[in-house]
Amino acid sequence: MNHLTPKNSIEFKVWGRYALFTDPLTKLGGEKFSYHIPTYEALKGMCKSIYWKPTLIWIIDKVRIIKPFRTQSKGMKPIKLGGGNDLSIYTFLSDVEYQVQAHFEWNMHRPELANDRIDGKHFDIARRSLERGGRQDIFLGTRDCQGYVEPCKFGEGASSYDDIPELGFDLMFHSFGYPDEIGEEKFFSYHWHPIMRRSVIEFPRPKDCPVSKFIREMTPKVFDENKTIKSVGQEHMEVVK
Repeated sequence: MNHLTPKNSIEFKVWGRYALFTDPLTKLGGEKFSYHIPTYEALKGMCKSIYWKPTLIWIIDKVRIIKPFRTQSKGMKPIKLGGGNDLSIYTFLSDVEYQVQAHFEWNMHRPELANDRIDGKHFDIARRSLERGGRQDIFLGTRDCQGYVEPCKFGEGASSYDDIPELGFDLMFHSFGYPDEIGEEKFFSYHWHPIMRRSVIEFPRPKDCPVSKFIREMTPKVFDENKTIKSVGQEHMEVVK
């Protein structure tokens, strides 16, 4: 399953009062300023909060920006690693709304979970989880920014940017490459130059990004079906009850 099909694709609306999309490598401290658009990694995290198992990988296809860019600065007191805290200014996006189109593909770097690759059941669980607002809390870039999701039809309704043919953005963080997804015991970060065309941004796959950075060596976590994770059959029986 390497393409968009009715059995592996979801479309949803996500919204919230605030969002903070930044390069995670800069989150160690100090003041923060949000990107104007959500990162691939943040949207992927939303999909994983809706439904995820190590059997599959979420691929973000498109995001549609619905509401105009607005920012709001707040004084924050993040906890310092050495104890205590300092006053920092965080600049958030405010009153955000997006439409997202995504699909999942099998994680072929996990052969031990081959028996769990039953797309119909995984899709049914993902669809039901989306209808219920996700299996875990939805965050818009950071835990400070609560988000909410519901199913939608991608492209439906008006956007503040429908009449803008093209709008380019500077180099920004795209996503991480984890060892169990890239097939190497390495951890990468990827960057790219987004372009919004009439409110829609289409994402390249992580490995197709023009800039990649090796971060460190990393060993993937080992999963064992029916021991450390439930089979999709067990998950499906629970979700339909």
